[in-house]
Amino acid sequence: MTDRHSRSGRSGGDRRQDGSNGVSLRGGRHRHPTEGSAEPASRDDRRKCIATGASLRGGFTLIEVLVALAIVSIALLAALRAAGQGTSNVEALRARLLAGWVAENVLAEQRARGEWPSTGLQRGTQRQGGIEFAWREEIIATPNARFRRVDIRVFAAPGEAQQLSHLTGFVVDPPARTP
Repeated sequence: MTDRHSRSGRSGGDRRQDGSNGVSLRGGRHRHPTEGSAEPASRDDRRKCIATGASLRGGFTLIEVLVALAIVSIALLAALRAAGQGTSNVEALRARLLAGWVAENVLAEQRARGEWPSTGLQRGTQRQGGIEFAWREEIIATPNARFRRVDIRVFAAPGEAQQLSHLTGFVVDPPARTP
């Protein structure tokens, strides 16, 4: 006489009290007393589940799924916000780079003229990379009479509300030419 347990090499005495044959699932976890059976869970099985915190059914509750979705949505929103800030930072860096080039151009023009500049303020505008910039050049006397300090500040046009670049350079009094 063979029953379903003895066919698999087990004797009828190897069967557990809870009805399972001791077959474990992945991870070394034994089957729940009601898993895989079509029989309704007995009162004892329900008490065991409540005592151990196990569930009679597998899966997640609606609350658990909603909490998981909330966490994922918050993480995705944070990633989108970081990406958005990155693109706005690129525009600000581009404007600062172009403003630095404007300041270098103004100083190079001052030196290329070869004239001895008078002290004081000068203002102007210059277009660089398709953007209009306002600049202010301040020429200051130095302790050495043959040098002048040139401070150039570049702003986002119009006006001088937001300074984007500052450059300091020196201009040397050209020596007198003798014929």
